[in-house]
Amino acid sequence: KPDLSCQSKFIPIDFAQQIIPGTFEYALSHIVDKHLDLSSFDKWYDNDKGGAAAYPPSVMLKIVLFGYSRGLVSSRRIANACETNITFMSLSGDEQPHYTSIASFVAKMKDQIEPLFTQVLMICDREGLI
Repeated sequence: KPDLSCQSKFIPIDFAQQIIPGTFEYALSHIVDKHLDLSSFDKWYDNDKGGAAAYPPSVMLKIVLFGYSRGLVSSRRIANACETNITFMSLSGDEQPHYTSIASFVAKMKDQIEPLFTQVLMICDREGLI
């Protein structure tokens, strides 16, 4: 039989099933969605009156914090992961923010992100995930 390892294959993916309970990415997603107050981002991302729709701060926070946890600190590498890595795709809901959007989010929201990052780590430590 021929070697088809270079053959492309389309596979249907249920992103919700890719984030497995008991993993850091599951805990991160749950914590961001259920335990963090993200209202500090509202004034920056309330652009209903004009311009392109902003990415939800929860999505940006998930991919940035998960990227940092995996040693990806470059916005280009995080953006690439959102296009190629199934875990990043699942965390972002298959949003693929441009690296400039990620870099801008981190630069503008640094003061809001730092305490949330600490909260995520404290919750993970309390739950025995670290």
